Amino acid sequence: MPQTPLLTGMLVSRGYNKNLYQSQNQTKEEGYGNAGLCYRDNALVSGSLEALIHHLVPSMDYYPDMTYSFTFLLSSRLFIHPYELMSKVCHLCVEQQRLSDPQADKMRIRKMAPKILRLLQEWTETFPYDFRDERMMRSLKELTQRMASGDELYRKVVQQMIQVLIRKLTTLSQYEEALVKVNATATDRLTALKAKPQAIQRDMLSVCNDPFTVAQQLTHIELERLSYIGPEEFIQAFEKKDPLDNDKSCFSDHKKASNLEAYVEWFNRLSFMVATEICMPVKKKQRARVIEFFIDVARECFNIGNFNSLMAIISGMNMSPVSRLKKTWSKVKTAKFDILEHQMNPSSNFYNYRTALRGATQRSRTANSTREKIVIPFFSLLIKDIYFLNEGCSNRMQNGHVNFEKFWEMAKQVSEFMVWKKVECPFEKDRKILQYLFTAPVFSEDTLCLASYDSEGPENNMEKDRWKSLRSTLLSRV
Repeated sequence: MPQTPLLTGMLVSRGYNKNLYQSQNQTKEEGYGNAGLCYRDNALVSGSLEALIHHLVPSMDYYPDMTYSFTFLLSSRLFIHPYELMSKVCHLCVEQQRLSDPQADKMRIRKMAPKILRLLQEWTETFPYDFRDERMMRSLKELTQRMASGDELYRKVVQQMIQVLIRKLTTLSQYEEALVKVNATATDRLTALKAKPQAIQRDMLSVCNDPFTVAQQLTHIELERLSYIGPEEFIQAFEKKDPLDNDKSCFSDHKKASNLEAYVEWFNRLSFMVATEICMPVKKKQRARVIEFFIDVARECFNIGNFNSLMAIISGMNMSPVSRLKKTWSKVKTAKFDILEHQMNPSSNFYNYRTALRGATQRSRTANSTREKIVIPFFSLLIKDIYFLNEGCSNRMQNGHVNFEKFWEMAKQVSEFMVWKKVECPFEKDRKILQYLFTAPVFSEDTLCLASYDSEGPENNMEKDRWKSLRSTLLSRV
């Protein structure tokens, strides 16, 4: 059976051809009736929800193209709970093909079973987090048991599919538990630093002074956290109540985008960690050395294709508590930093970055080594692009049809991300560096400002007022 990598490869390598499935599936359209689906230039542009669900379900002489399956499974959650969709799919599979009939022709079941199992495999492989819902898992087991009854080959396929799914869900739970522990450790270390500043002497340079090695370990973190983000999280992050649905939100009963949010929090942590590392040293010469070190780390991230860590480091250096350290910056050779800032300049909708991203993506598609396949996008901008695409078009047409043309475009962006997140990091892990990056104390914005003023005193009345206010607040908490 086709595996998910074939799906994502097809979406991207073929340019996400939304005409692809239509030319192969005329029978399906005619079978359900033209009234439910609307085409333009042989491309599906809209349809009623029921017609789109029918279009997903295999029949004796039809199987939905993987581009359609991915796009519909991704976008349908804006209109119907995944468990409700699964229930409808199971009902259609059983009733349409008369599989509930005890006298059903065994040949008919044998012909339908591979198609239905293939659809379920696509669903479990690409959207495994849907099956954290017990209702989903129950429907899955009921349908697969019906398909596999009396056939040893299908039983093995079903067993393997469910085992792979359970492993994925178990790994996800372990990852979420590990994140909680890491965040708790980081909080404890910050508390210890506030209580006894002299007790914690370590900094990034004392742990590792090689920029390339640190960039590699940052790439490990980025790729690991990317790998746990489900494609549906991009849709669920912007989910709104369907105007034609009087029910509650489809996602009020489970985590909508927890792994996506955790990844954004990692970006923020890295930015604040860079600023903290720069503001902590007492001596100007040491602060300048730390700045130059992180400039080199950022450059190595750019060379690797790790744009997210690159942007986080630049953001940390551009924070006010760091950028105001004029005496420190006067000791820094900034030519390399200026080049990096130019690459990530937000002007013209991040034109320079988007050009570099296209180059990295092209390199990835033709790569001979895993090292060259790495593409880690500036994640906040990717979310912003999908957000504006979502906001710029309505989910429904005036006649109540689902605006499928919109969801083709959203699926195209998400499918490219799906390829990027599957890359295995080729660099060797350094547990000591990773532990430091995860748990090093990170100052809040106010604490950073105080550390900055301690390093280089306030220069104008506004800074003096800010400094006095922060010290007063700090003293009131003691």
